[in-house]
Amino acid sequence: MPLPRPRSRDLAFLGVAAIVVVGDVLTKWAIRDGLARGDAWPDPDWNVRIVHFTNSGAAFGILEGAGALLVVTSVVGAALILAFLFNPGMAGTLVRVALSLMLGGAVGNLIDRVGDGEVVDFIKFPEWPAFNVADSAITIGVVILAWALLRQTHSGPANGGASS
Repeated sequence: MPLPRPRSRDLAFLGVAAIVVVGDVLTKWAIRDGLARGDAWPDPDWNVRIVHFTNSGAAFGILEGAGALLVVTSVVGAALILAFLFNPGMAGTLVRVALSLMLGGAVGNLIDRVGDGEVVDFIKFPEWPAFNVADSAITIGVVILAWALLRQTHSGPANGGASS
């Protein structure tokens, strides 16, 4: 099934995804270039630290070493997101923003997986696994998507939402 062609009004959504990808690639490059693997900045007294960790698995270290599977699922996921993103009849603006964030995050981490076989994670809160810009965009996109879908489900047809 070929993907729908983007229209000019779709470019804003591709722009959101592109901003996420560029931000993710640039921050990961800065970490690789400026911080040795395993090092952290600033001192341990800070709650948020910049670290240089790598992860060959998925979120929270699950599927460690399953790079090929994660590449395939990322490509399939990105294709599905594009299919929804370029079909505005299937998704409203808020859902499309969420999908754009998720697409940018998926592509950002995919670039790492294909290029290095692992993803650079560098934002570290106490008692929480390290993560990166792509992970953040995916998480924010999922939260927005869930909120938009819940809002749509609970609004009646008079409000433009689907009936329950």
